[in-house]
Amino acid sequence: MAFCHTRSNSLPSRPHPLTSQINEHFSRLNASQATSSSSSSICHKLCCLQDLHDCVDKLILLPLTQKSLAQEQNEKWVDYVLDGSLGVLDVCSMARDALSQTKECAQELQSIMRRRRGNEIGFSGEIQTYSTSRKVVKKTVHKALRDLKDMGNKSSFSPFNNDHEAGAIVSMLKEVEAVALIVLESLLTLISGGSKAQSKLSGWSWVSKLMHPKRIACEAEEAEVNEFEKLDSALHFLIYKKTSKSDYTVPVENVQHQLKEFDLCIQELEEGLENLYRRLIKTRVSLLNTFVN
Repeated sequence: MAFCHTRSNSLPSRPHPLTSQINEHFSRLNASQATSSSSSSICHKLCCLQDLHDCVDKLILLPLTQKSLAQEQNEKWVDYVLDGSLGVLDVCSMARDALSQTKECAQELQSIMRRRRGNEIGFSGEIQTYSTSRKVVKKTVHKALRDLKDMGNKSSFSPFNNDHEAGAIVSMLKEVEAVALIVLESLLTLISGGSKAQSKLSGWSWVSKLMHPKRIACEAEEAEVNEFEKLDSALHFLIYKKTSKSDYTVPVENVQHQLKEFDLCIQELEEGLENLYRRLIKTRVSLLNTFVN
């Protein structure tokens, strides 16, 4: 999904400090789209999105906003806006589940390897269990990414009547929805292990690269290999080294290192996603109260 999103002048025309704040958050998020797709970058985007929703929620609660949206002729916008917010919540919830499932399997593998202290080489079963779980997660995520394309096509907005104030507010809410979907798409792509480096690490090419640590470090930095890809590659290499009957110590230590980094990565993403989810719920409740009242 590739929204060609630029900030429009769709906010209410009446001057208010929140208008400037929302414009600033939109600008920050638009600028962040050109940054890397690393976990730290996506965590930053999640924080920016949280700040945006905080301002949006405050705008919704303004008396003038509530009066404009609650007018009888604007009732047809209710389902349009609420359906969109529910769709974003569903995607956010699915991403939470995907992170949780991946984290659980990775921590189990980490625990087993820690108990064995790298002295045993019977990790094949545990790695297979993790790989199987990853395949399930990837399949779910890929379906969600396909669904996001349809959601993105529905994110554009044309006012239903000539009420400029209410139309501008609803248009702004749909822009917020579109930006949220962009950030969540980046997160889902990260979880699936997809990145610019994916094609470079396809097939058996990653095996030869992993046998040259300095080379892979430079190429990984250039290709922005994320933590999900690094762990997957380290696990595959561990199996390769076992079947080749060569030294097994270094690959085991590499996997243990990647698992530690992976755990920290997951924790940061989960925290950012959980905070965003709570703000999405808060904004949806504010919208529901506005339309009901």
